[in-house]
Amino acid sequence: MNETEITPSPQFGREAKALPGETVAVSEPAFDAVTEAKRLLRGIRAGALASLAESGHPFASLVNVATDFNGAPLLLLSRLAAHTLNLERDARCSLLLSQGGKGDPLAHPRLTIVGSAARSTEEHVRGRFLRRHPKSELYAGFADFSFWRIAVERAHLNGGFARAAAFSGDAVVTPLVGAEALLAAEEGAVAHMNEDHRDALSLYATRLLGEANGPWRATGIDPDGMDLAAADRTVRLVFDAPIKEPGELRAVLVALAAKARTVR
Repeated sequence: MNETEITPSPQFGREAKALPGETVAVSEPAFDAVTEAKRLLRGIRAGALASLAESGHPFASLVNVATDFNGAPLLLLSRLAAHTLNLERDARCSLLLSQGGKGDPLAHPRLTIVGSAARSTEEHVRGRFLRRHPKSELYAGFADFSFWRIAVERAHLNGGFARAAAFSGDAVVTPLVGAEALLAAEEGAVAHMNEDHRDALSLYATRLLGEANGPWRATGIDPDGMDLAAADRTVRLVFDAPIKEPGELRAVLVALAAKARTVR
C-alpha cells in the first residue's frame, strides 16, 4: 500500500465564540488530499518545469501541459530550448502546477510533480496533447519539436494554508491494467462526443461542474474521467467509479447527461 503523509489543517474542528459563555463548532469540508492532487494534475494546462542545468543549478521554465492516460504529464518541447538540452543530459525534473486566482497566490492550491522525463513517439500522446493545446499544431510537426512524458515518482500537494500532503507517484496516477479496450477506443470516443454530443459536453461543464457557458469539447478520456476544454478553460469530469470498457463509458456518459438535465 502506498503511504500518504498528510498535514491536516488546524482549522478542522476549531471552535468559535458565538455569544459570551457560548461556543459553536465550525464545520468545514474534509480535506481529500488525493482527490485534490489528481484534480490539479489533470486540470492545470501550464506549469513551471524545473530541469537541471549543466552547472547543476535548477533551471525553471514555463511549459504547456497535457496528461497521458494514467495522468503522467505530457510536454511538447523544442530541441533549441534550454530545458530540452537539460533533460537530454539529465532526465530528472519537477513540474509545478498552480491553480492561481485572486488575492494571495500562496492561498491557492498547487501540486509539485517529481520524476524523470523521456521522449515519446506514441501517436496517442500527440493526439492528447494537441487536443488540449490545439494551437500547438502549428509547430508540433517541426523537426526540432518532440513530445515528452514525465514518469511520476513523487508528488507534493500544498492545498492552501496548513493543508499539505506528500505522495508516492502511484497514489496520484490512474491504473490502466485491464483498460486496454477503453484506451484503444479513446480517440474515436472523443471525436464522437465532439461531433455529435456537444450539448452533453456543455451540460457536464455547466450543470455538473459549475462552469460558465462556452464551446466545451472533450480533449481526453481515461478510466477515471473525461477532460473538457473551452478556449483557455479546462475542467475534469470525474466518474463515480473507474471504468475499463467502451460500453461502460457510454453508459456512464448517458447517465451523467441525464443527471445534468435535472440540475438547475
